[in-house]
Amino acid sequence: MTFRDDAQFNADQVQVSRSGGGGFMGPGMIGLGGGAAGLVLLVLTLLLGGDPGAALNSLDQGGDGSAQQGAARDTAHCRTGADANTSVDCRILFTMQSLNDVWSAQLPAQAGKRYTPPKVNLFKGSVSTGCGPATSSVGPFYCPADHTAYFDTDFFRTLVNRFGSSGGPLAQEYVVAHEVGHAVQNQLGLLSKVQSSRHGPTSAAVRSELQADCLAGVWAHYAASTPAPGGGRPLLHELTDKDVKDALSAASAVGDDRIQSASRGGVSPESWTHGSSAQRQAWLLSGYRSGSMRACDTFSAGDLNNPAANHPA
Repeated sequence: MTFRDDAQFNADQVQVSRSGGGGFMGPGMIGLGGGAAGLVLLVLTLLLGGDPGAALNSLDQGGDGSAQQGAARDTAHCRTGADANTSVDCRILFTMQSLNDVWSAQLPAQAGKRYTPPKVNLFKGSVSTGCGPATSSVGPFYCPADHTAYFDTDFFRTLVNRFGSSGGPLAQEYVVAHEVGHAVQNQLGLLSKVQSSRHGPTSAAVRSELQADCLAGVWAHYAASTPAPGGGRPLLHELTDKDVKDALSAASAVGDDRIQSASRGGVSPESWTHGSSAQRQAWLLSGYRSGSMRACDTFSAGDLNNPAANHPA
């Protein structure tokens, strides 16, 4: 899905956080899955103001602790949609702007909640966050403590080269939309459901990740029809069949079964935290086709393999 070349970046809509430095992934971070070092699992460790003993332990298997010093990326060149169509950094910022447009309209309309846009941080190597230090090996993640989505754009090359994603603009935009999906969950109080260390194909961790995929689909449903503030044209052109295939390819690439098979040669469903490739694709499509947050109720779903069976038309 490409941006209109004449679309304008609105810095008032997207708050860019600029922190550098860091180390290992700290408590509270919620990752997409498929980190750059080939992580099999990203354990959800939520510190949401509750009992710290109920929070999960952090995990980083991606390095030896000698992370490169991080630095915030310069995004001053991200001014128009044409920039977003040629630069990954700019595409992330413009996608955040589109997400803010969509959720500012849809969260009040569908859930009766006011939307508070998360901040975005583009870093290289390592970063300090409200949830602790992190390295690029963990992949993209959302930190509830500072309400910020973090991205090292090198991840997108890993998604293609290591895990076989087809690439493409909507594949990258899906990753951003997934992390903002976690921000929406946080504002709805849903992240508190993930308060145990249990893993597995029907665990709360998996349900949370599949719901974030579905919410990414809800954004895609409205992205090309939601006007910019003040009645301006939508930032994005209509989706094409190739766009949808690219997004589904990215969702498949970060399935637990796909990552486990690629990194260890076998699949262990009892250790899943994000869901299978097929599940991630199915819930992304559920949100995209319906445009309804009700279609994203993974926590009450009896069958995570078939979203339509839980929410019949």
